[in-house]
Amino acid sequence: MRPFTNLTGFAAALAMPNVDTDMILPADFLKTVSRDGLREGLFHRLRLDADGTERPEFVLNREPWRNAEILVTGANFGCGSSREHAPWALLDFGIRCIVAPSFAEIFAQNAMKNGMLLITLPAIGVDFLLEDAALPDRARMTVDLERGTITRFDGSTKAFAIDASRRARLLAGTDDIGLSLQSSADIDSYERAALRRRPWVKAIALP
Repeated sequence: MRPFTNLTGFAAALAMPNVDTDMILPADFLKTVSRDGLREGLFHRLRLDADGTERPEFVLNREPWRNAEILVTGANFGCGSSREHAPWALLDFGIRCIVAPSFAEIFAQNAMKNGMLLITLPAIGVDFLLEDAALPDRARMTVDLERGTITRFDGSTKAFAIDASRRARLLAGTDDIGLSLQSSADIDSYERAALRRRPWVKAIALP
């Protein structure tokens, strides 16, 4: 998993609460286990007309937000179903950080496991960032996970905090498998002891 330390990029404003996972990525795009190409389905019903034509009013169809790496949005982002394809689609588009007043918990877990930083701020703080993100000359921000700050266009900063274990995993780029492998010696020791106690249980041979 790609580590997240700091990120400077354009932030896109999506001033909508309760954006659910079906809105992020409709069910039609869940027929694959590949993470590649899912950007085509991201916000499909908001981004495109029925004939596939881009809607010019949608933020991710406009410059400079076609290259957005940060999304600023409303409360309860990621509600609905637990589909992991939703953060996959966001990442495939290039979104690596989302700022909102709150997130659905299952979406938050899926996003973190895939290396995406979710920042929760009070609504008034999000409103300031939404105003910045809506203007091309103010939309560029720097998110520094090590310092726990968001630097705005004028150099001012907003502090944020996330769970310590999630912060450590994002900084190190450690996914669930990598986290388990950190305890490989203890796992091997347990397996050997278990095999001695129950030798009739066939187990994978350990060195």
